[in-house]
Amino acid sequence: MATSGHTLKAFDEDLDRLRALISEMGGIAEYAIRESMRCLVERDHDGARRIIEDDKKLDVLEVEAERRAVQLIALRAPMAGDLRDIVAALKISSVVERIGDYAKNIAKRVPLLNSLGNVEPLALMPEMARIATEMVHNVLIAFVERDPEMALQVIERDRAVDDFYNSIFRALLTFMMENPQNIGQSTHLLFVAKNVERVGDHATNIAEMVYYAATGDYLGDRPKGADPLEQE
Repeated sequence: MATSGHTLKAFDEDLDRLRALISEMGGIAEYAIRESMRCLVERDHDGARRIIEDDKKLDVLEVEAERRAVQLIALRAPMAGDLRDIVAALKISSVVERIGDYAKNIAKRVPLLNSLGNVEPLALMPEMARIATEMVHNVLIAFVERDPEMALQVIERDRAVDDFYNSIFRALLTFMMENPQNIGQSTHLLFVAKNVERVGDHATNIAEMVYYAATGDYLGDRPKGADPLEQE
């Protein structure tokens, strides 16, 4: 049976609304990452508590995105590229929610780093977070616009986040060796760095989904910097 133009238009509108919902989630996640880093640098405990509380918004939106995606599949029976778009949206909403969790985890560390001075690793954190947040922003634009080239550019940026993480790890290791009393605070800061690094990884995962949804082709395994925590 042929699909009417009216039905096609309704499907496109539903899909656009789903994309807009995920963009809204992305905006909340981006803000949470930036704000958690500001709270860390400025030791803003009240701001950190707000980030933790606001994470509930992402949980609600993820459930709504999942409901809409499943409804689209059930009612519209999409094929080929349309189906890839919906499945990608379903997966991406879950990943964006996870990115928000990383921001929340960073915020939870703010009260634990009160006594940490302005050490070099802390000075590197905001730029690392800026790049990771930019990756999240750009990959969601790529998703909305179905732009595989923009998705590839996001993947390329992940190397810079990995390089920052490795630099911070080495600096923290030196910091701990110089004075064992620094171990507790350094461990918390390393946890923060790892969360930011994971944000970059998740943005890259979204980029791979976007690329597949737009082209129907899978990207091969990408080269990635070695994690010093996983080296023998």
